[in-house]
Amino acid sequence: MRGRDVDFDIEYDFDEAEPDDEREPDAGPTADERRARSFPRFGPGRRVGRKFADTWWGNAWIESMERTALDPEQLKKGRRYAFAGQVGSITVSPGRISAGVHDGDQYTPHDTIVRVGTLAAAEWDRLLDRVAAKAGHIAALLDRDMPHDLVQTADDAGVRLLPGYGDLDPECDCPSWDHPCRHAAALAYQAAWLLDRDPFVLLLMRGRGEAELMADLRRRNARRSVAADATDEAAGTPAEQAYAAPPAALPASPGPVTGEPLALAPLLAGHEAPGIDAEALGVLAADAAHRARDLLAVTGSGPLVPEPDAWCDAVRLAARMPRSAATRRLGEASGRVADLPRAVRAWEYAGAAGVDVVDAVFGPPKELVARATEALREAGGVDGAAPEVRNWRNRWTVGRDAQVRYGRDGRWYPFRRRAGQWWPAGPPGPDPADALLDLIEE
Repeated sequence: MRGRDVDFDIEYDFDEAEPDDEREPDAGPTADERRARSFPRFGPGRRVGRKFADTWWGNAWIESMERTALDPEQLKKGRRYAFAGQVGSITVSPGRISAGVHDGDQYTPHDTIVRVGTLAAAEWDRLLDRVAAKAGHIAALLDRDMPHDLVQTADDAGVRLLPGYGDLDPECDCPSWDHPCRHAAALAYQAAWLLDRDPFVLLLMRGRGEAELMADLRRRNARRSVAADATDEAAGTPAEQAYAAPPAALPASPGPVTGEPLALAPLLAGHEAPGIDAEALGVLAADAAHRARDLLAVTGSGPLVPEPDAWCDAVRLAARMPRSAATRRLGEASGRVADLPRAVRAWEYAGAAGVDVVDAVFGPPKELVARATEALREAGGVDGAAPEVRNWRNRWTVGRDAQVRYGRDGRWYPFRRRAGQWWPAGPPGPDPADALLDLIEE
């Protein structure tokens, strides 16, 4: 169990027979008892976090129990008992979990059981047929994971894998009439920790143990393989014949798209619908078309461009509609209204890489720093006097109002100081001296 000091070695406990079991005294353990797994008690500890369990299926178990609770106060006490380690070793078998639960001030624990609805044989057949058909489900279970699509697969087969309303029935020998009492609630809470560690515990509660489940899945896969071999015996092409066949000609690559994107925003004007901003919708549609056109026009690999994020998308859309009312909303939604004009200017010069270099701060290699500093001193000299060049991380400030920045794409970007802020001042170049000369020649 993550974050808990507990050993999960499997044991078998044959002393957990129900009080009303009517077997002969020497009849031996039942089939369900032979499947039983016992887990050592959890020591006292305190969890940190909003959720009681660590996994979504562990919390789904908790929600199922809490939805049927009649008294929230008993749930609070049960959580305290669970955290305090007042639940003894837990035994899990088909249809039930059981443990002794102490009140804290009593030596003798209360015998507590939570009964769980088991699946019928027909339901197991439908479920295992679906699981066997998907190797990913088996691999996930063996990795002690329960992906959402496995539960969806069960739902598609008409099988409710996770317990729902009424599937959990608590019992306890304490005098409380609550449903569940604090002892049963504590047991159910700690059972969620077992489910966190091993989803096969849930399948055991539902009626089948891990060993028999895996054996059944192997049998089903074997039958499936035999059936597939019989069906496909005459199908396929011999390898020698396949290798001898000439390769099929590939279709010609599509040519670049050269037409101008359609201005959709004017076409939508006057077609307002309740809750729909026609101008904003037109801008989004036009932007999607523009991006598709750019992708189709690509003929080679360009420089490394950072992965676009929400801020970059907001800048791109603002650049598409500089005088639109939606631009103001983009700035407000991003929380960076003041930064938007500079970012739009950077986008106009260099796209996503230009937007990135406005904020990016990182340390280039020392050799690059030394070469760039020397190149900027030489390029900025006037009448033989070298300018003052100050370097900080990937930024070189030359004099008072000129700056050259090194981008993550390996290009050099010119910036100029305006009203106390550094503004992009031109497109990037492959050399720091060229970027500085662009600033000097403005």
